[in-house]
This record gives sequence, C-alpha cells and structure tokens, in this order.
Amino acid sequence: GSASSSPSFGDRVSNLFIGKPAPLWPNQKPPGEAGAAAQEIDCPTVEIRPGASTFAVSAPGSDASALNLRYQASFGQTARECKLTGTSVTIKVGIEGRVVLGPAGAPGQAEIPIRYAVVQEGPEPKTILTKLHWQSVTIPPGEVNVPFTQIEEELTFQMPRGDALDAYVVYIGYDRAAVKEPEKKKPVKKPAPVARRAN
Repeated sequence: GSASSSPSFGDRVSNLFIGKPAPLWPNQKPPGEAGAAAQEIDCPTVEIRPGASTFAVSAPGSDASALNLRYQASFGQTARECKLTGTSVTIKVGIEGRVVLGPAGAPGQAEIPIRYAVVQEGPEPKTILTKLHWQSVTIPPGEVNVPFTQIEEELTFQMPRGDALDAYVVYIGYDRAAVKEPEKKKPVKKPAPVARRAN
C-alpha cells in the first residue's frame, strides 16, 4: 500500500490479527535518527487473566443458570505494541472479542467491563498499573453473536531498571466486580474565557 494513506489503528489491529506486521504508530523515526534505537524494546506479552476470560450477565432477580443467561462475552485474539518515549513505556493493546446472546437475552446494549493490568511477575507479583474500560456492544435485532474490537491506546508506565521489563505481563480480563457508575450529570464546563487574542 502507499505510505501516504495512514490506516486507522483499528485497521492496523485487524492486520495484526491477520498476522501482517503493521506499525501501530505511524510516523516513527526512520532508523539512524537520534532515539530510534531506544524505541526497540521487548514488549510485554498480553495474557488473559485466569478465571476472567468470560463475562456472563443473567436476567435480573433470577438464579444464574444457563436458561437465565442474557449474554456472555469472551475474548478472541489480542495484539500489542510498545514504544519508549524518554523513560516512559506506552503499550497499545488491541482486543478482539465477542458477545453471544443467551436464552434470556434481547437486542440492545451490552455493557462489558474489561480490566487491563500491567504486572511485574515474580515471587511477589507487583501491579504496576491497572485500568478499567467499559465496552458498549450493540446487539442488533436478529443477531446472536456480535464481535467487537477494543483498543486501549495508552498503558503508560516508567521504564523499570535493568531487565525488569522482561518480567512484565499485560493481563486482560473481564472485571466481574466492576460497578458501572451511573452517568452523573456533569456540570457543564464553562468555555475558557476568550482572553487570549490571536496575535
């Protein structure tokens, strides 16, 4: 393809899933420029947290049984890419997953909590950062199996000393304990005073 058209991150993630190597960050410096060597870091692997690979929602007020299942989400493939900026490592993670409608399900919105965690593994694992993302998946009428793609643009942390990054793992999982905060009516932010005149 031509270098002039920069594919969207989603397209690049699709390419990653298909197995084509494609840079998630366009406009990277060509090798030879200052700082290019520092960009080549081993990217922590992405793993699905054991026991958190599916997320099932049952009809309200009923026992969680197969017949009362409204929908269940699961993970498919993942892709990731890292870059080093100064001393900060930023990991981009792309996830493909799907939502399957259950017997008690109906078309509508499925709200799915996805938890990202960067962990330094070892005798005493250390959580470096964690981030919760609510993924809204629209289940159209007549559909029982809806794929989704989620892209976490920015898991950023300080580059650890030595080869400690080798022990880092990015875990993804559905966070069953997550509670979706009701959308609070945010106070309308007043526009910033237009005191700065364009000179």
